[in-house]
Amino acid sequence: MIGVGLLDSFGALVSSIVASLVFAILSYVVTVFIVGAGAGLAEYSPSSDFVALAAAILAGAAIVGGASPMAGLGDGT
Repeated sequence: MIGVGLLDSFGALVSSIVASLVFAILSYVVTVFIVGAGAGLAEYSPSSDFVALAAAILAGAAIVGGASPMAGLGDGT
């Protein structure tokens, strides 16, 4: 018989993964908009490939930076 604690842990894991995926998609979309708007302000029209690449790099760096091992070293107060 599966314990309730195991099911709670599995539910927390699934919700964490779903939240991470939603955050990744939203940050990518926002970054595509920001990169496109910045290029427009600079009167530069890059191809959509470079806008998507820049957005993917920036969003990935933000996600990796937020998930760094140093983030867990806080005292929690």
